[in-house]
Amino acid sequence: MSDPWIIIFGIGGIALEILKLTWWVILPVTLFFIFADFWLWGLKVLFIRKMKWVFLEIKVPKNVLKTPKAMENIFTALHSIYFGDPTWEDIHLNGRVLPWYSFELVGYAGGVSFYVRAPENTRNLIETAIYSEYPDAEIVPADDYVNLMPSVLPNDVYDLWGVDQILAKPNPYPIQTYPYFEAMVEEQRLDPVAAITEVMSRLKEGEAIWLQYLMRPVGDKWKKEGEEIRDKMFLRQKKEVKSDGFIMEALNGLFEFGHNLAKGIAEPPTWSSGKKASEDKPKVPYLSPGERDIVEAIENKMSKYGFETAIRFLYIDRKDEFTQLNVSAVTGAFKQFGTQDKNSFRGVSDTMTFVTGAKLTTKSWFRKSKVYARKRAIYDAYRFRAFPPKTSILNTEELATVYHFPLSSVGAPLLKRVETRRGEPPAGLPM
Repeated sequence: MSDPWIIIFGIGGIALEILKLTWWVILPVTLFFIFADFWLWGLKVLFIRKMKWVFLEIKVPKNVLKTPKAMENIFTALHSIYFGDPTWEDIHLNGRVLPWYSFELVGYAGGVSFYVRAPENTRNLIETAIYSEYPDAEIVPADDYVNLMPSVLPNDVYDLWGVDQILAKPNPYPIQTYPYFEAMVEEQRLDPVAAITEVMSRLKEGEAIWLQYLMRPVGDKWKKEGEEIRDKMFLRQKKEVKSDGFIMEALNGLFEFGHNLAKGIAEPPTWSSGKKASEDKPKVPYLSPGERDIVEAIENKMSKYGFETAIRFLYIDRKDEFTQLNVSAVTGAFKQFGTQDKNSFRGVSDTMTFVTGAKLTTKSWFRKSKVYARKRAIYDAYRFRAFPPKTSILNTEELATVYHFPLSSVGAPLLKRVETRRGEPPAGLPM
């Protein structure tokens, strides 16, 4: 046996002897941490199951002339359920989690609809916030549309494609928000949601596009990261000129002395102060126009309330007619919110119902089983509105950009709108 193998077996034998002597310490510690994880998971599940939810359909007014600013005001009002992060006792003894909303945009052959699922005790808050901005809207309890599909997908009839989307860059970098799409003249305004509702309006029988915007209000801890990015950009300095060293400084001094000695008869000598000219200048931070625009965008995002957010997207169709074209259309619609210098959306790879088909990589092993497991997982997560582990922070302006009621100029033919205005009975009507 060669020397390397002798060394390897020797180290393995020593490790085995150590394990024999210390297993009674290592095993209980390992089991404790495993038990603690299951304990916290169980407490959280029990706490969530006790929560009471309400499912509402929002019927959009026929003539929506307000910009997404109205939806931003709604999200600002809904942030009021945040009263602080759970304490250590709340988490480890009660399993408490912060409540969240699920605003949903759903398209199928019958039309395009808006829904919201929220804690039951927030229903009055939601209705007040929406009616204050859209008095002609209608908010009614509705049957959950997910029950129109089988409880288990994919199956022998239906297939699906899904993914969770979060920000591609750190949270402080904003996406392209609605002021970028606005114009002074209504006919020239660009509605970023129109691209999605148009795709939904063209679905055939059996197809469905489900978009779920899961959002939970948070405090201001996330702003520290933005402040660090801003300060780093402002305090960036040009590299200082390094010292030439003792020998070079001595030679420069001798050269300067000889130079002054040679011209001393004609003019008085001049001596340098021993510092580089660049060191005498005040250090002023320099930002290019693009960098200054990024800093302003980060500060604007930090100035508004934030929500921990994830966007869940599902496309469902019959297996014999399944096409990726609608998937590409929706994911392409989300591209309009991104820029290369600020932020954009990306799919969470662990949730994407796709595994590489390359043969020369371990990722493709058991590919069909992995894809099926991911499809089952994201479908169940959508049905139960489960809050995902990977999220991003979007502020109220960004949320209003990606989820708002389309303007009346949006031409989606199957978008459900309120055709008649609801009115109150006359004050003097005899009863």
